[in-house]
Amino acid sequence: MAKGKEVRVTIILECTSCVRNDIKKESTGISRYITQKNRHNTPSRLELRKFCPYCYKHTIHGEIKK
Repeated sequence: MAKGKEVRVTIILECTSCVRNDIKKESTGISRYITQKNRHNTPSRLELRKFCPYCYKHTIHGEIKK
């Protein structure tokens, strides 16, 4: 029996404010988190509020491609 795609996949969450504001301004980098999601329960892109150490506040982190 052939195996299909894995149900639980590893994803990368990236801060949307750091990307929008560009790296060269006051922030020194881009905040990224690694987590897992269930492909059947959340087929769309995942967005979570996480702490960004470069912005010094909680911001929306969105899923990016690998």
